[in-house]
Amino acid sequence: MKLSRRSLLKTSAAAAAFATVGLPSFAQEIDELVIAYNVNLPSWDPTVGPSAVNPTIQGFYQSVFDLYIPQNPDLSFGQGLITDFGWNDDQTKIWMEVRDGVTWHNGDPFTAEDVAWSLERAANAETGNPIQFIWGKVENITAEGNRVTADVKEYEPTFFKWMSFLTGYVLPKKYYEEVGADGFEAAPIGTGPYMVEKFERNAFVRLKANENYWGGAPAFKNVTIKFVTDAASRVAEIESGNSHVTLEVPYEEFDRLKAKDGIEGVAEPISDIGMIFLNDIDVMTDPNVRKAAALAIDKGLIIERLLSGYGVPIDTMQTPDYAAYDETITVGHDNEKAKELLAESGYSVDNPVKFKIQTTKGFKPKDYEMVQAIVGLWRKVGIEAEIEVYEIAKHYELRAADTLAPAAFYNWGNSVGDPTTSTGFAMFGPSPHSVWDGEETLNMILPLWGEKDEAKRIEGWKAVDRHIAENAEVIPLLQYVQPILHVSAVNVVPHRSGALLPHLMTRA
Repeated sequence: MKLSRRSLLKTSAAAAAFATVGLPSFAQEIDELVIAYNVNLPSWDPTVGPSAVNPTIQGFYQSVFDLYIPQNPDLSFGQGLITDFGWNDDQTKIWMEVRDGVTWHNGDPFTAEDVAWSLERAANAETGNPIQFIWGKVENITAEGNRVTADVKEYEPTFFKWMSFLTGYVLPKKYYEEVGADGFEAAPIGTGPYMVEKFERNAFVRLKANENYWGGAPAFKNVTIKFVTDAASRVAEIESGNSHVTLEVPYEEFDRLKAKDGIEGVAEPISDIGMIFLNDIDVMTDPNVRKAAALAIDKGLIIERLLSGYGVPIDTMQTPDYAAYDETITVGHDNEKAKELLAESGYSVDNPVKFKIQTTKGFKPKDYEMVQAIVGLWRKVGIEAEIEVYEIAKHYELRAADTLAPAAFYNWGNSVGDPTTSTGFAMFGPSPHSVWDGEETLNMILPLWGEKDEAKRIEGWKAVDRHIAENAEVIPLLQYVQPILHVSAVNVVPHRSGALLPHLMTRA
């Protein structure tokens, strides 16, 4: 199979910040766009550490840095710093054409050397790139003119897709080597549509438009993004006029506010899924407990009652948008079967199986409430779960150390829609993104990493998903619909990745 940019396109298409407080009118001329965001930004290096694999902060990174290969709002692949790319006929080499005429925020010219250096740095295990196991599959990376080439150590079918995904950012070789990691964190520069003007940790970031952006200067010259992790506070931000745009508010508040004069809303499915990690420890080593836990959840009811119908029930780690989605894999809701399974292991309503479930609260709409509802449904069949609330950063820490509770609610992002980046990393024990160590699943996944026959690869992942569903090794819940509220004076273009991108916003 010869993969080029064109074939990938074809397949993939399937506190000045608070100066605005007290705005007298939603229709007031907007000099500075203010966004109330649902997460903090822990770090400015988009290629190292836990932050680099947090899908919810990629909007920050994409505002300042450019991906090698960007995705359009519909998740089709576009042209970015890399304008063309591909494999040679026997997939032993890759090549990339690099865009000319781009400058870094400090005025330095962007070159193919930056691309080669960024790839070499990402491939070096010592740099701390959490996706090094992908980037490390090429070597002898060479820049000559506007062309970058590399030898393939191990074939990776998703290599170019990762250039549009987590850690797939180009950093400035000359500047980074001059200032070092600490200097870059203090004063990051990229080639993206915005430049960092001021950053107050745990408070806000102020961005200034890059007037020389190769993709065209953004409409809003100044943008302040407030870190507002509490959902009720984000509702207050938009209703009071203190912020012009917000996201991830409770759906009933979304419906209420979008009906008000001066406020509009958009809610579309995104590539994120809500799911429950099951850690194969303690009672979760019992397949009867896992299967019962999955069967006792009425996903449709939860979406209808808690999410006002905003959501798509799913039974695998693939949404209908993903390449390996198989609608024939179903789990269903069956309380009687759940009780039977628990009884086989000695559990009942009077003698329930007990474990802890972890969850965020307000990170996603009704995340905590969904877990509360699930715990209530479990109680009906003989499962007693204790809820522990944690911040999303804690989830990443515990997951990387394989110390999550027996059950942990999470939203999984996979904007490139490939099964390796959903089922693969979530369910492959050696992955830092997985807590499932089952040998049978591991052995099914192993040969798929380097499978060159694309049809065989996708069918293989469907078989893995079927095995996982039949053995309840994870509990997928729903594909998310992302609610975005904005004042009528702003046009917002939603991105199916879930990233909220200010450079796509314009004045109405």
